[in-house]
Amino acid sequence: MTKPQRFARPALGLAALALLASACGAAAQDRGSLNPRPLPPLANPDSPSTPAKELFGRATTPAPGPAHPYGFYAKGCFSGGEALPVDGATWQVMRLSRNRMWGTPHLVDFMERLASRAPSVGWPGLLVGDMSQPRGGPMLTGHASHQLGLDADVWLTPMPDHRMSRAEREETSATDMVRPDRLDIDPRVWTPAHLALIRLTAQQPEVTRIFVNAAIKKALCREATGSRGWLSKVRPMYGHNYHYHIRLACPGGADACEDQAPPPGGDGCEALDYWFSDAVLHPRPPKVKPKPKPPMTMAALPEACRAVLKAR
Repeated sequence: MTKPQRFARPALGLAALALLASACGAAAQDRGSLNPRPLPPLANPDSPSTPAKELFGRATTPAPGPAHPYGFYAKGCFSGGEALPVDGATWQVMRLSRNRMWGTPHLVDFMERLASRAPSVGWPGLLVGDMSQPRGGPMLTGHASHQLGLDADVWLTPMPDHRMSRAEREETSATDMVRPDRLDIDPRVWTPAHLALIRLTAQQPEVTRIFVNAAIKKALCREATGSRGWLSKVRPMYGHNYHYHIRLACPGGADACEDQAPPPGGDGCEALDYWFSDAVLHPRPPKVKPKPKPPMTMAALPEACRAVLKAR
């Protein structure tokens, strides 16, 4: 059996990864709130043991100053963030109550340009899911990455022909693109336009990774014609049935930003068998329940993130 590349994170164990995927998928589909309540104040926000997600999850505005991403996609933050406008001619932001439509100006500009080009490949417009929190950092729910203001989720549901109401944005569910047996895409909902949109995204020079469910990668490998170099950026990952995850490379001059290593060569289609093995699709529960990983604290993040968090 072909083993996964580094992006599969096999060190976590198959059972743990399956649980993680289930949790992330559920978070991605959880309904939002029409009347979100602010989080209560923390009793000891300056304690070294306070989880960083509790601190960054309470930052409702961006850090002022020039735009700078600090750290890595799963251990970082950013200053000078901007919010993607909730409405554009070719995009609409979903789950407004989460306040995760933020990113570096580099990401916001990219999303607007990608959305403007989507109709040219037969996709009416983007439904944008989670980007980042106003200052990045770890999130309370749903993601390990999305911390640098350089990641964004796009729903695999076409934008409707009307401006969605607040209730629709909070309560509408994205479309599950994968068959119940998880061995392939669901032909009732998968279309050539899905392939065209993902290909368009992967062909953009700023994009370093796109994460999709392995069944979606299988469909792309089977159906793509012509040049296939873009497929190397599309990597299978647990979950991601409902959306695809865009990751941009660190922008030029962002010396404090740590890029991910380039993807392996080739189109990545030859290593898919692993993802459809019984061990992955039906992992056995561990004999000993693993201890939960301690939450990340500020000590794990770049020192600059302390200033980002406290900036007023």
